[in-house]
Amino acid sequence: MSSITIIGTGNMARTLGALAVKGGNTVEVMGRDQAKARRLADLLGGGTTTGEWGAVPAGDIVVAALLFDGVVPVVAEYGDALAGKVLVDISNPFNATFDGLAHSEETSIAQEVATVAPADTRVVKAFNTIFRGVLETGRPDVFLAGDDAQAKSDVAAFVESLGLRPRDVGGLRMAHWLEGMGVITVGLAGNGVGHWDFALGVDDFAG
Repeated sequence: MSSITIIGTGNMARTLGALAVKGGNTVEVMGRDQAKARRLADLLGGGTTTGEWGAVPAGDIVVAALLFDGVVPVVAEYGDALAGKVLVDISNPFNATFDGLAHSEETSIAQEVATVAPADTRVVKAFNTIFRGVLETGRPDVFLAGDDAQAKSDVAAFVESLGLRPRDVGGLRMAHWLEGMGVITVGLAGNGVGHWDFALGVDDFAG
């Protein structure tokens, strides 16, 4: 099992934290509001602890469960505290109308994180194509992108501990397209599918 620190105390932090505890992982929660972080840790149970904001996370894998516009500033604020960690960005940088990305260039929040994080921080994009309700009740594919093979392997093992299926899409440049897939899921929810209880996945027809 994995050692996980979740930075953030919102809905996705709660959902991923609950799955992580259920999967037998060691979990730490960090939040600017220490009282809120303690409440979330108490809610998650399973020996979940809290860490001081900005301190070195206890987890080998650090999940930034933050809104997209807060991820890069928080990573920059943590600075050397994230050295040597596997850092997972789960954010979706939607524009105001949810039909495009907030950044117009061929980049991603994960790639921007890699530019401000310590050089030995290994960044992985994951979980952004899945609605929270599906994470709570389903067994979706979890697409992940990153440049470090061992980091992706570590995140894949964590994903499997949650009862989910990891799907490696390639290097960190692919994070841009994963963010685009996030836009696609919203478009499908509002149009062709018509509800939020679904996830994009892979059907293997080989053989």
